[in-house]
Amino acid sequence: MASAWVSALALLLLLLLLSVNAAGNESDRLPCAEIQTSSTVVALGSPVTATCIISDSCPLGSGQAVRIVWQLGQHHLPSSAANDSGRISGLVIPSFNETRTYLSCCVQQASGCPIVAGVEIRAGRPPPIPQNLTCRTNLANPITMSCNWCPGDQEIHLPTKYTLHTYISTFSDGQKNRMYEPPVGVHHYTIPRSGFDLYNRIEVYVKVANALGEASSEPIILEPLGAAKFDPPKILKAEPKPARYGCLWLSWILSSHKWAFSNLNLEVRHITAESNQWSEPITCNKPRQRQCEVCRLRHGKEYQAQLRMRYQQSPWSEWSRSLTGVTLEKAPTGQIDTWMRLSGELRQTHLNAHLFWKPSKQFCANGQNVSYSVLLQWPPDQKNIQVCSTSGYRCDFRLPRPPGKIFLCARNAAGNSNLTKVPLLQQKARAALLDVTVLPHDDRSLLVQWKTQASFGITDFVVEWRPLLKTDPSLTFFDLADRNQSSLLITGSFEPYKPYRISVYPRYKDGIGLPLTVNAYSRQKAPSMVPEIRTKEVDWWSSVELTWDEIPLGQRNGIISSYRVFFWDDKEHKKVCEADLEKRMVVLKELNTASLYTAFIMVSTGGGSMNGSTITFKAPQMDAATLSIIVAVCVFGLMLLITIPIMICFLNNKRLKVHFWPLIPDPANSSIRPWVPESITLQDAPPLQDNQETDPVYLSHLSLLEMPKQLDKKGDVCWVDSGAEDTSDLGESICGSPISSGYSRSNSDSVPYATVIVSVPSQPADHPHAYLRSESTQPLLDSDEPLSPMSYQNMTTDEMPMQQYFFGECHNANQTNRESATVWDDFPLLRALVMTDAQSEL
Repeated sequence: MASAWVSALALLLLLLLLSVNAAGNESDRLPCAEIQTSSTVVALGSPVTATCIISDSCPLGSGQAVRIVWQLGQHHLPSSAANDSGRISGLVIPSFNETRTYLSCCVQQASGCPIVAGVEIRAGRPPPIPQNLTCRTNLANPITMSCNWCPGDQEIHLPTKYTLHTYISTFSDGQKNRMYEPPVGVHHYTIPRSGFDLYNRIEVYVKVANALGEASSEPIILEPLGAAKFDPPKILKAEPKPARYGCLWLSWILSSHKWAFSNLNLEVRHITAESNQWSEPITCNKPRQRQCEVCRLRHGKEYQAQLRMRYQQSPWSEWSRSLTGVTLEKAPTGQIDTWMRLSGELRQTHLNAHLFWKPSKQFCANGQNVSYSVLLQWPPDQKNIQVCSTSGYRCDFRLPRPPGKIFLCARNAAGNSNLTKVPLLQQKARAALLDVTVLPHDDRSLLVQWKTQASFGITDFVVEWRPLLKTDPSLTFFDLADRNQSSLLITGSFEPYKPYRISVYPRYKDGIGLPLTVNAYSRQKAPSMVPEIRTKEVDWWSSVELTWDEIPLGQRNGIISSYRVFFWDDKEHKKVCEADLEKRMVVLKELNTASLYTAFIMVSTGGGSMNGSTITFKAPQMDAATLSIIVAVCVFGLMLLITIPIMICFLNNKRLKVHFWPLIPDPANSSIRPWVPESITLQDAPPLQDNQETDPVYLSHLSLLEMPKQLDKKGDVCWVDSGAEDTSDLGESICGSPISSGYSRSNSDSVPYATVIVSVPSQPADHPHAYLRSESTQPLLDSDEPLSPMSYQNMTTDEMPMQQYFFGECHNANQTNRESATVWDDFPLLRALVMTDAQSEL
């Protein structure tokens, strides 16, 4: 007992000691100054006033005047003293734009400015009115109601409190007001099942408040069951009813909340296996019977159906799981588009037929398993012979001559369609198309455009396409275009970066015109590979030929637009050469044989480019054989340049020509015989006697056309100047001397021309002498050479001696009787020769 009192007394003493120490510490923490403000929370942009009061007990201002300095965050602000001692200072901030900062005051000292007081000021905006308040009831266990709202787009910058308020009025319990507070920053709240009744109306609104004010949203009044989002229903069956073509009956149940059966709305949608888009929702008229009829569907078609539901104007449930159903079948209806190509020789007994078809836009299969039959109606018995039966869209068969008629029929389990007649058209050599271009439209379609020339009789156009990398003939597709069309959008499963061959055929009533074919891509990119470059020697030095192989079709990834070869030497002198697309080669010329070159090829398509690997090469140098050929050609050319001018000079200079190549007369090629006038014929000559030769043609007169430059010793002029125009009788002038002293026959570079008078002894007296000008360039014989006797020197005549006949007497110029010397006058040259011989004898 005594020990207990001792312990209690010790504890009491300890408590007294702690209280005394606490009082001493509190006196030490007494503020030295105090800041008084208009408000610590203000609206952004509003003014703020503050006052700093230094207490008398503050040791910083004891015994001296105090200077107070204001700071807003890290910035100094101007202030004004409120009293003479300076212990009170006021501050006015006209517009406070900081969202949260400290305002402090300090006492200016020599060693610094210690802060003596401070206060935190926050600025923001009053809360906006909450918008878009919605509440949804969740009927899944546990049943709850979730409400959401939007706080507004404007930033508040102040702590804000949201509260959700409900007001329920019931007949039994009266009014029930409840308030729910979500966490800070959360703008939705889930009300538990105890907070509402499914069939009683409830009023809900949201209230928001902060230091600058408060606001409330517009209240909404709803029925919790009407705000419920039901679980999707479950479809039990999807089947047709007898005699209800194009209709499906759906049976369904609620997956949960089976007690809800009144005021329900139901919608259904469907889709086919070939389509990728659901139909528009259709309202079911009999939701109470848990059945729904969907009509206006295709016959014999498989459909997938889905349901969704809601209570009155509540949100729609999610779509249910799909269930498949098939409508009742009927026989196929509508036309079938066909396209057939015939091939074969005219002499063959059969033609090769390639028939393609596809359902038109008006065609309805009206069944699941549709097959097609190709029927041939042959003229001998006019019976339909089935040549092909398939579920595809292609048939190849042999067509006999004469071909008859071909029909196409579609059939299913319910029956056959009407027969579609296939036109038999052979290809004609008619070129109606000028150009075909293909442009990618999207990943599943291509736009084909063509140009035609003026061609009459075209019924339509056929656009055919197939993949180039696949050989399956069933992958050939076609589409038809009207004769007035110049483009067609073809659709299908076009693979990107894969080539397709597209052909356009013009069709006439009596045949098929010549097609135009192009390759196209739905999408292009850079090639997957680049061929390697190979170097090839050329026939000329300092040149290199680069060649490469063609890129495989499957790795082109597009239409190749260019081949570019980039090459550079040791000094980084870069050049680019573009190659021909067909030849796939380039020749690099004027290369430096001493440099090492590097090159690579860049292949480009419509979707990008790719560079190949680099190679190095050197230009071939000139070898000994090539150098020898070049030297030989140069020497030969130089010789030609020297020889040709010399030859031209010799040919044009007659003196040089005669000196190096003297002209020797050829009596056999004498031109005296052609001097005979054409008017003198053999009919004018006297008749020949037996053993008598034909008389020669007599030279009656000869005039030399060149005069000597000097006179002879007697002063007689024996020759006429060659430059004279007069060509009259010169026989008398020759009598004095046959050769002038100034004329040298061996060294002369000119040949005297002569005028020759030809006469025939039997010529009548009244026939005039004929004169001919000889154009002969044949030189006279030199005096050094022996003169061979001519044929007429050995001739004899009965009228006069031979010497007298040829060389009669020479008469003077003044002789009056010229008739006795007729022969000498007619042959002056012979007269000169006789005189020459006489002088030599003397």
